[in-house]
Amino acid sequence: MLMMGKISYPSWLFLLFAATLALGTDEFVISGILPAIASDLGTTTGHVGLLVTAFALAFCIASPVIAVATDKYDKKKVLVGGLLIFAIANGLMVVVNSLWLALVLRVIAGISASAVSPTAMAIAGSRAPSGREGKFLSIVTAGLTVALFTGVPFGAWIGDIWSWRGTFLVITMVTATVTLLSAALTPHVPGGTTTSFSERLSPIYNRDVILLVIAMFLNGAGGLTFYSYLGSIIEVGLDESPSNVTRTLLLVGVVGVVAVFLGGILTDRAGHRAARSIIIGGHAVSLGFIGTFLLSKGTYGIAFFMLIACWSVFAWALSPAMQASLIAADPDRAMLAASLGISGMYGGAGIGAAFGGFLFDHVGLAAIPLVSGFLIAVAWVSVQLIRRSPTSTSERRS
Repeated sequence: MLMMGKISYPSWLFLLFAATLALGTDEFVISGILPAIASDLGTTTGHVGLLVTAFALAFCIASPVIAVATDKYDKKKVLVGGLLIFAIANGLMVVVNSLWLALVLRVIAGISASAVSPTAMAIAGSRAPSGREGKFLSIVTAGLTVALFTGVPFGAWIGDIWSWRGTFLVITMVTATVTLLSAALTPHVPGGTTTSFSERLSPIYNRDVILLVIAMFLNGAGGLTFYSYLGSIIEVGLDESPSNVTRTLLLVGVVGVVAVFLGGILTDRAGHRAARSIIIGGHAVSLGFIGTFLLSKGTYGIAFFMLIACWSVFAWALSPAMQASLIAADPDRAMLAASLGISGMYGGAGIGAAFGGFLFDHVGLAAIPLVSGFLIAVAWVSVQLIRRSPTSTSERRS
């Protein structure tokens, strides 16, 4: 048992935190090392961006399938098996010499991540003492958030001082260690009744859920695509050093962590309907300003930093409002609706990364934030079409 303040937590809970930290780092670290991978593999930055597409689409498509296939199995076995495959896929990235092989490995990593992430949540939630489920789950999900300001900048720094292959080696070593310790320490959680694939997709018959999933898809295609190419915009477009890429990613991470909490506070106080409109609207506007800045031949400096910080606030504040909206839209199938939203986000990120690569290689750097901003503006329109479903105190009073 480990102590945090006056409260004790089991050691296996922090293994689950480390697992989601590795997943988050692996998912987002590509942003800081795209140019290095492109140079090493002898291809363009846009083509290397397909690595993001491969991971995200694999996660999106495999997530509901893996959930159905593994429902009846012990969650510990699913977790350890998923982590093992994830470690192998990342380990092989260290020696890969072909973009096509790298794409296959990213697909495998995405599929395994789609098994690990929900399984870690299931173990934490089911083995938490009564009344402390939320705290246990928050520790596990914190791994994805912490990756923004620790794992991703650290991975980019490793790529700067050593090699992009070193970044994947570190991820492999961390994941392998977590796999071994999880096999020894993580508690068993028996499988339950299998939920059919059609039942998992049942929320799609809810009009409001569909509109929210579309909005999350567009936010993934816009915001996460811009984030995926942010390092390349700085290093290639603004002709800055990889160390400045690391500094910028650190800024995004630190602001992003604060933004997650701000998004939660705004959702609680203003209600999910107002919160999502404010955040998505601000997200679109901030990307428009960044695109305009790049069009005007702006350089790397304080102004660019302030624009990126502003974008980070809106980009990472969205999740609490959208999750609350999905739960309110279909409270009887809340978890299924939320999982569809996450799949939509990953699907958007995957398709957006491929399109972003085309824009990067053939149109221009400014096109990425401008097109991303347009997609998120369409997402804003989508959420305005949702019926009013007050669930917060502030919304009931209005």
